[in-house]
Amino acid sequence: MASSEMRKHAVNRVISALDSGYSPVVVVSAMGKLGQPYATDTLLELIRQVNPHPSRRNTDLLLSCGEIISAVVFAEELRAAGHQAEALTGWQCGIFTDENFSQARIQRINPKRIQTLLEKGIIPVVAGFQGVSGSQEVTTLGRGGSDTTAAALGVVLQAEWVGIYTDVDGIKTADPRLVPDAPTLPAVSGREVVELAHLGAKVIHPRAAELALEEGIPLRILSTVDDGPGTWIANRISSVSGKGGELVGDRVVTGIAHMTGRAQVTITGAGDLNKGDIAPKVFDVLAQHGVSVDQIFLSAALIVFTVDKSDVPLARELLTTLGLHVRIEEGFAKVSVVGAGMHGVPGVMARVVNCLERENISIYQTTDSHVNISCLVKEEQIAQAVQALHREFSLDRSV
Repeated sequence: MASSEMRKHAVNRVISALDSGYSPVVVVSAMGKLGQPYATDTLLELIRQVNPHPSRRNTDLLLSCGEIISAVVFAEELRAAGHQAEALTGWQCGIFTDENFSQARIQRINPKRIQTLLEKGIIPVVAGFQGVSGSQEVTTLGRGGSDTTAAALGVVLQAEWVGIYTDVDGIKTADPRLVPDAPTLPAVSGREVVELAHLGAKVIHPRAAELALEEGIPLRILSTVDDGPGTWIANRISSVSGKGGELVGDRVVTGIAHMTGRAQVTITGAGDLNKGDIAPKVFDVLAQHGVSVDQIFLSAALIVFTVDKSDVPLARELLTTLGLHVRIEEGFAKVSVVGAGMHGVPGVMARVVNCLERENISIYQTTDSHVNISCLVKEEQIAQAVQALHREFSLDRSV
């Protein structure tokens, strides 16, 4: 939605869907990035110039305007191309949320208005990223919320599939800014894409993937500009291609994700930190003030975890009031190998550690699950780490 040229490509995508016999529902995000007049970050900067700490309720009301403008502009683009279209806000198309401003979750959707438009042959163009609470407060769904809107509508409308159109041609094995020749994956399992999204890949919001896959609605990541098959997100290839029932997600490592701007928090104190209420106090006070923690290590003498660097001043202030020894070091990044097939396969951690050691990349913390292994490294070495792990697991030849 950033430019008239990109919107023309998007209009052509909608027309192509119509020509293929579909009844499309369009969900749009805000127009552009920081500096462009209707971008979310521009609107956020506007209010912060007035008050550095605006109310979350007022902020949500303001930020919802970006997607509404996009919806109206895009609906008129479709009308100019000879197709009936109608712009709708989140609340006009029946999206009801809780009242957790800036991070609201969809509770229910009444799709009647959208269905009525479809029956009349009118294309609904929905403002993504927003809804309304039970007390009629406008809410937003958090970063990537337009993906979540699309997936939720796809579920309630029982869509054949949901397409997320973006500036890349699908999900890559690594960030192409760091690995320019990273191939596009033709298919990724739901578990893998949720992990990749949570661990830093920005192609799709993790909640969107969770919503659609819970109900068996396949997702596709596609380029707005370039033709191509993109990446299917589904648990069985048969659900999207009709070519049998092969499971997607048997690869030991499917992709490399990374996240920069991390800070490591180390807490020491006299006695056993696990006894009494010391550890609960640490995590409770952070949670109460909206500080998210990651990569947690807890022992009798040590509590270690990471936070986003933007939360460092608040975390330091909150933790020093507890009378503990707190050290916060910035300049870290998290690199993760992700693959639904790694569970129970010996040697994956050894390969990760040995690979980074050969590159003289120190590991400061690790965490793992059935689907990923994550390592905390110095931020200035993140590109080197991603590239080395991409080579280690032969991801340039994996597709």
